[in-house]
Amino acid sequence: MAIVTSRQGERPDRPDVRVELERRITDFTASFTEDDRYRPPEREERRAVADGVGLLLDGRRKEAARRLSDAGFGLLTLTDRPTGRRFAEISEHTDDGGPGRGRGRVYVDLDNAPRWSVQVPHPAADLDTERLGVGVLRGAPGGVLVLAGAHRGAGRDGAADVAHRRDTVFHAVCDELLARGMPGIQVHGFANDSAPEYDAIVSTGRGEDGLREARELARALDADGLEVCRAWARPCELAGRTNQQGRRAAAERVPFLHLEFNRKTRADEERVDRVVAAMAATASGWT
Repeated sequence: MAIVTSRQGERPDRPDVRVELERRITDFTASFTEDDRYRPPEREERRAVADGVGLLLDGRRKEAARRLSDAGFGLLTLTDRPTGRRFAEISEHTDDGGPGRGRGRVYVDLDNAPRWSVQVPHPAADLDTERLGVGVLRGAPGGVLVLAGAHRGAGRDGAADVAHRRDTVFHAVCDELLARGMPGIQVHGFANDSAPEYDAIVSTGRGEDGLREARELARALDADGLEVCRAWARPCELAGRTNQQGRRAAAERVPFLHLEFNRKTRADEERVDRVVAAMAATASGWT
């Protein structure tokens, strides 16, 4: 096992860490609650993490690790045991592997050039959306998973609701990816009675640049037996029009899909497999 000597505060990189990626992520999110303390990060911290992600995408790993350490983040290479694929994990330094300050994590495909992102802004609050995100990351090459680090109800005045804030590490990383023209899929969940006639809500958020992909995905979900509300064709609840990452994607003219799945779908393993496969097929079209 190679150990890279690092400056103070930087976590050593261990290239041979083997994990079950879904379990690693769900263990991380399992402790999230609305009672967690959360304060928005300072601008320099947000910038340091986004810069670190950008440097890693450019293949400048050592520089990425140094920049990430400025924000108290470290960089690990993980091998996912079920797939044999390698991913970089960008996460806060903590003693117990827990949520720390609630800044979140980023996972980057190291075996393929990153081309797209899957975003999970409300883990734990939108139950099992993190599992959907991992499934898409595993299911298509070239992905970046951006994972929020706190329950959306943590903090004051919605401070941890990263889908509707710009002062978060989550938004800063998504912004970095958008600046590189990387399209994104953002995964949400809703209660069955919030839109009882639908299993899924498919939207392009504020813009329309992902409309072709949205139509194809909606057709695939239809074929899998889901009732789908198409936000470009009719009024749909939860269409993500005020989503901050969707707003930035619209401004950059980058495809962005805002997806909502009801609890019935997220709790059914067979449905989860079909939904993940449909989203992964969409992402594969961007590689």
